[in-house]
Amino acid sequence: MAIISEMEEARPSMVQFSASFDPSNPLGFLEKVLDVIGKESNFLRKETAEKEIVAAVRAAKERLREAEKKKLEKESVKPTEPMEVEKAKNDSLKATEAMEVEKAMDPMEVEKPKEEKESGPIVPNKGNGLDFEKYSWGQNLQEVTINIPVPEGTKSRSVTCEIKKNRLKVGLKGQDLIIDGEFFNSVKPDDCFWNIEDQKMISVLLTKQDQMEWWKYCVKGEPEIDTQKVEPETSKLGDLDPETRASVEKMMFDQRQKQMGLPTSDEIEKKDMLKKFMAQNPGMDISNAMFN
Repeated sequence: MAIISEMEEARPSMVQFSASFDPSNPLGFLEKVLDVIGKESNFLRKETAEKEIVAAVRAAKERLREAEKKKLEKESVKPTEPMEVEKAKNDSLKATEAMEVEKAMDPMEVEKPKEEKESGPIVPNKGNGLDFEKYSWGQNLQEVTINIPVPEGTKSRSVTCEIKKNRLKVGLKGQDLIIDGEFFNSVKPDDCFWNIEDQKMISVLLTKQDQMEWWKYCVKGEPEIDTQKVEPETSKLGDLDPETRASVEKMMFDQRQKQMGLPTSDEIEKKDMLKKFMAQNPGMDISNAMFN
């Protein structure tokens, strides 16, 4: 690899640089490249160096997205034979019929969310949970709330609700349970309760055992949410103790950095330590060093 460097006239205009690239550790390769740039040019001494590097990374990501988009568009316009269309249609009808039969045979099947997603984690609702036809759930770091609509005029004596450390059963007496499944993680049963709101809504409040973790689902079998897209209630950060608040703020910062393709707080700290070490040891050659 040849890197064009902004060197003094006494030095050659081209510097030969060779290194092996490990796909499992791309940052290690990138740091070696930056080491060479720092030694052989004045680029890293510029005040705008970091911004220019970030801009280059964003441009590379944009080119990658464009290439993937063009590849998908090219594949989508591939002609389909008439027989293949008919076969796909028949297979789809068979799959739909099979799903309907399974659903009819299993009344306790966990419902799909109102907004059906193809695959992968789902973007959470405003309460950092999901909405289903028969119930919805949301969460913050400390608690999970489940809301279950019931016929207007329902009394508390008509409700059956059993909250255990790892399982929830709730419904109306004499009817099939609305929810019956295991939690994503443990709760504190003594700090959990339920009540009837306006005689038309069962509200269940669960206190998490681990209050530093976002749940990916409420009851086992539900689709998982993308926990990187949860939105903590920043207005309540002041109610937390200093240590917990610092952890939450760090987690929020790292989530934003990941979404923008930027380094996390831990990665920034490691790079700062490396810069300080290089500044204190200017004569040491670490271009061939292995980084973990």
